[in-house]
Amino acid sequence: MELMINGTNRAVAPDVQTIEQLLESLQLTGKRVIVEWNERILQKEEHGTTVIGNGDTLEIVHFVGGG
Repeated sequence: MELMINGTNRAVAPDVQTIEQLLESLQLTGKRVIVEWNERILQKEEHGTTVIGNGDTLEIVHFVGGG
């Protein structure tokens, strides 16, 4: 499956079907993230139930701490 993630086309394994699974595959599990899916900002509770499809557009922002 092909997705547009943060402006870049990326191939995703066919077993990745939800936003939650996508975040796991990107090693973002447990991090504070904001996900925009097809121009809609998702609530964290929606990550496990939102099904992604070929050609979807996502913006994923995660926070990095520093000093």
